Amino acid sequence: MTQEPQAIEVEVVAIDGTTPPARTASQEDFPPRRPGRDWQQWQGRVRQLDARWWPLWVVLGAVAVVLMLTVGVVLGAVFLILRIIRGILRAIFR
Repeated sequence: MTQEPQAIEVEVVAIDGTTPPARTASQEDFPPRRPGRDWQQWQGRVRQLDARWWPLWVVLGAVAVVLMLTVGVVLGAVFLILRIIRGILRAIFR
């Protein structure tokens, strides 16, 4: 397991009895945002799945396969029952 670096945020209240000057947010702190720029960084991520989620995809895939097999067996059973009933009715009314 990889260790992620921990970041600690600290607010300076006073140094040697004096408070630091208040910092105001300027335009330089926030670069101008262009529409569509946010989507450019998603291009590679949309095409590949995050490796941390593979257990979820395996479980969901297994559930999907079981559901499809169940639906197939039920449809096959209904089809078989209808053919048997049709054969019996043909034998009676012939």
